[in-house]
Amino acid sequence: MENQVNVDHAMPEGPLPAKTAAPDFTLHTTPDQSVSLKDFIGRPVVMAFYPADWSPVCGDQLALYNELHAEFSRFNAALLGISVDGIWCHNAYAQNRKLHFPLLSDFEPKGAVARKYGVYRQNDGICERALFVLDPKGTIFWSYVSPIGVNPGADGILNALESLASQEASK
Repeated sequence: MENQVNVDHAMPEGPLPAKTAAPDFTLHTTPDQSVSLKDFIGRPVVMAFYPADWSPVCGDQLALYNELHAEFSRFNAALLGISVDGIWCHNAYAQNRKLHFPLLSDFEPKGAVARKYGVYRQNDGICERALFVLDPKGTIFWSYVSPIGVNPGADGILNALESLASQEASK
């Protein structure tokens, strides 16, 4: 019997909106290490879904986030890059670009996490260029999907982190 991809028809159509509980996941960062979203409960999380390692727009986007890593850390935010590329590709790319944040492999089953977040491009076999900022409880605070060929920059992320910090401080 051939392997078949079972697509859950209850998956969201479009990115999960703010105030939605972020679906937990566990993805590999290396062949023998993995990261779970629940590991970051208690601090904000920036999740950057991107189409592919080694593509020009993704390279610019991830290089920008790497340069701003200290700024994200100022908000105690964890930064996670996620694509459907394999672990070995991620490792080579991260080493080549000297990235200081983990790249998570949503490789097998392909795009399973991107599907949960409503940002998998079924016809292309890649994920959208999508950003999510989660609050310390694991709820989506802000989300944005950029056109696939456009680097979304970091202004939206930084604005969301500043708003989140203000909201948390007023509690």
